[in-house]
Order: sequence, then structure tokens, then C-alpha cells
Amino acid sequence: MQASNFSLTPEELEQFERDGFLGPFDLYDEAEMEKHLAALRPRLLNSKKSIYHGEGAASAISNYDRHLDVEFLAEHITRPEIVDRVTSVLGRNTLCWRTEFFPKYPGDEGTDWHQAEDFSSLTDSQQSQILWPQDSPRRGTVTVWTAFTESSVETGCLQFIPGTHTTMNYDEKKGMDYDPEIVNKKEKGGVSRGFFGYDYRQLQKDADWSPDESKAVSQVMRPGQFVIFWSTLMHASHPNTTTDRMRLGCAARYLPTSVRVYPGLTQLQEFGSTLNLERFGNVLVSGSDEYGHNRFVDRTVDGHPFRVRELERTS
Repeated sequence: MQASNFSLTPEELEQFERDGFLGPFDLYDEAEMEKHLAALRPRLLNSKKSIYHGEGAASAISNYDRHLDVEFLAEHITRPEIVDRVTSVLGRNTLCWRTEFFPKYPGDEGTDWHQAEDFSSLTDSQQSQILWPQDSPRRGTVTVWTAFTESSVETGCLQFIPGTHTTMNYDEKKGMDYDPEIVNKKEKGGVSRGFFGYDYRQLQKDADWSPDESKAVSQVMRPGQFVIFWSTLMHASHPNTTTDRMRLGCAARYLPTSVRVYPGLTQLQEFGSTLNLERFGNVLVSGSDEYGHNRFVDRTVDGHPFRVRELERTS
């Protein structure tokens, strides 16, 4: 039987390039997602097998890259429903470099409007976490955001401003001040919003500029659906205004193998924590590596889905 092909159609690809996002797409049905989440919760609470375990990581990054030790997440990032669509944009030789969980608990503030080109804004040294070839017109990463629970306006779903992915309104090299005491204590335009202990407005190129929220789209998703978008797209999220429903999303970030990941970095500094990257490795989800400048991981059967290795350059 011929395998399904989930590649973007020419019309979908045109829409993605125009708007900077596309979806939602179905991945798991609701009952299946609920079952996976029930099995996943104790694994996430027990981070002893995480590659960053024992380093005093802040809660915001304690569950970075759990696809490297949790089998379900290892399989999730390589699902053809995701990879076929991502490679439609990035090309056959594609890697996944990071996964992150984004919980939003009842009463939590919304996430402020932001864009990410090289992910240097949270790093104390303002060093680029990803580096595209100089001759490439691309910047940022393709993010696949999967709703593990209901993602509605009330629970704090994503918001996008279509077509804003081609112009950066922020200078990530400016850096921001980290203050966890401001979480859930600020309002912007009458809406409870923040950025996990940072004020993203510190990065604005024009201090008097503000995003045109009249063009914003709320990305409502049921559990088990995902959306793809450029990290350079203006995006945010609503606050969770419920009293009893948590919103949980998982973001997986993809790049072509030509992009350098953590170039020159041995540590990751974010949210007041410093993480050692010694055990980090990218996952090759499609094609091959023709460059040899990134570290990759292999699957194993010793209880960990992956182990770090250096991928040899292909001829």
C-alpha cells in the first residue's frame, strides 16, 4: 500500500509564504490525544532523564527537548503529517533542533507579541542560537505548534498577524532584563500580557511602534491539531481567563541542515538559568546532512530514544 503524502499543495505553499502560517491540521483525534497526554504527564513531571536534568533549570526551560528522552515525543516530531509539510517549505534535508512545552494555567497572562529571527534575545551573551547561510533570504525557524489540550480564546490560544514574517520589528541583540516577579502582573492595552518574566517591548526597533492588532487572527484548535508558522511571524497568545482549564501546547522547531544550530555555544542561558549543551543533539527528520557542521542524535534501544553522535558528512 502506498504511503500517504502530506506535502503542501502549491496553493497551500503559496498561502504559507504569503501569510506566514497555515493550519490547523489534524494529527491525533481527541480521544487519542487525551490518552497520550495521560501517559505523558508523569514523564514530564519526572525530568530525571532530561538532558538538562540537575542543572537548576528554571521551570520555563526544564522541559526543553524532552523528545530526546520521551519516546512518544521522539515519534511525534517525525510524524509524516508534520515532516511532509515542513519539508515542503524547507526542502528534503531537514532537522528538528528544539521542542518546548507551553502550558497556560487558569488565570495566566497572555504571551506578548514577538518575533524570533535567531533566538538570541533571551541569551545573556546575545549570541545567535541559529545561523542561516549568509546568502539565504530565509531567517527564523518553521515552528510546528500542537495543541495537547483545547486551545480556545478563553484558554489562551495563539494569535497571528498574517504577512508580518518578512519584516523584523525587533532587534534581538538588544537583550532584555529578566524579572520573574513581573509574571501575571502587567497589562498592555488593557490585556494581561507578558513574556515569561521579560518585557519583549525592550527589543523594539522603534519604541513608539505597536503591532496592528486589528489584523490579528486567533488560532483556535481542538486537542490533537497542529499549526505551522515562521518564528519571524508576529505572534502572541490570549490570557487564560478560565478557572479550571489548562492549555498545553508543544512546539517543535525545524530547520534545513544548512543552518548552524548553537554555533560556538556550549551553554544555553535563558530565564535566569544556564544549561550545558554537552548532551544536546539535533534530530535528522528527513534526507541527509551534507554540511557536517551540526551535532545530531541516533535512536537507541537502551531506554532512551536517542543518543548524541556526530553525523558524518555525506559525499
